[in-house]
Formats: sequence, structure tokens, C-alpha cells
Amino acid sequence: MAAKLSWKGGALLGPLPPALVTCGTMEHPNVLTVAWTGIINTIPSRAYISVRPSRYSYPLIRDSGEFVINLTTAQLVRAADFCGVRSGRDCDKFALCGLTPEPSTQVACPQLAQSPVSLECRVIQVIPLGSHDMFLADIVAVNVDPQYVDAEGKLCLDRCGLAAYAHGEYFELGRKLGSFGYSVRKKKKHPKAKKIPRK
Repeated sequence: MAAKLSWKGGALLGPLPPALVTCGTMEHPNVLTVAWTGIINTIPSRAYISVRPSRYSYPLIRDSGEFVINLTTAQLVRAADFCGVRSGRDCDKFALCGLTPEPSTQVACPQLAQSPVSLECRVIQVIPLGSHDMFLADIVAVNVDPQYVDAEGKLCLDRCGLAAYAHGEYFELGRKLGSFGYSVRKKKKHPKAKKIPRK
């Protein structure tokens, strides 16, 4: 096996979620695409997004202290791409992409009706990092499309057709490879069938 090439340090990690982040108000909603996002804590539930201060959405999020992370499906990829390269200063991205803002439950900014899962977030800290500032936030509500919840109340994200972003390209999540902990889970032993004595 050949040795790996060693490049200068850079922002090369994948896959990432091309999340559609909503902000603003129901009267004046805005949406931008953010790949620099993720979960950073379980209890309390916390997430982050990193946004360039030059972006139109930056002061909307900074001043309100709120945003919603909306998961992107394969059907929403074109909208996600558009919302990542066009500014809300110049156009109504909701109208141009056929997106629907709907009221959130705990924050004033809208969530995205077309998204299967929307995480309502309240900013607790803004951390300047360089090219981007990180909005560190508490997740104050999770809204789920009921069509992806089974009869037992389990969220079936595998049915959503979620999208991923890797090195400038979009992909749809596909084949399941395992579930959390499967590598150490003990295999179930099947009881041996009892032999029926011959008469």
C-alpha cells in the first residue's frame, strides 16, 4: 500500500450535512445553507453553526439569538445549493425555491415545512474563530414530520432520503451498514430444536 500524500492543513472533512438554516421572522424569513454544523453535547442538548460575519443571515441570528437547523433531503438538495450561493439581501429564497416557512414552537424564527426534522436553537455564545463565527446554541425543541415516525414512536430517519455533502458534491444516504454498537453486540443464540425420539 502506498503512503498517504501529506497536504497542508485545511477544511477537508466529509460527509457533512448541507443543513438549511432558517432565521429572521415569519414576516421576514430567511434561509441559508450551512455545512459547518453539528451536535456538540447531549445533556444539555447543544448544537452549533459557523457563519461568516459577511453573510446576510449573520446579524439576523446574532441579534435575535435564534435559528432553526432543518435537515435536508435529496428532494431539497437543489434548494440547499441555491440557498448556499445566493444572498437574502438580493432575493426571496423561500419564494424562488418553493420553500414554506412555518411557525416554530419555542423560537420566533420559522422552521422549514418541507424538512423532515427541524431543530429549534437558542444561541448561548458567539465564538469568533477567524473566517467564521460559531453560534453555540441550546436545542430547545425538535420538530418531526409524523410520516417518519412508526407505530412504536421510533423516528425512522432512514426513510427520509437525507442528503450529505462531501468535497463540493451532494449525495443521498444509501445502504445501511450497521447500527450503533453492532460491532460489540453479542449474537443471539437460537435454541436447539429438540429431537423427537423415534418409536
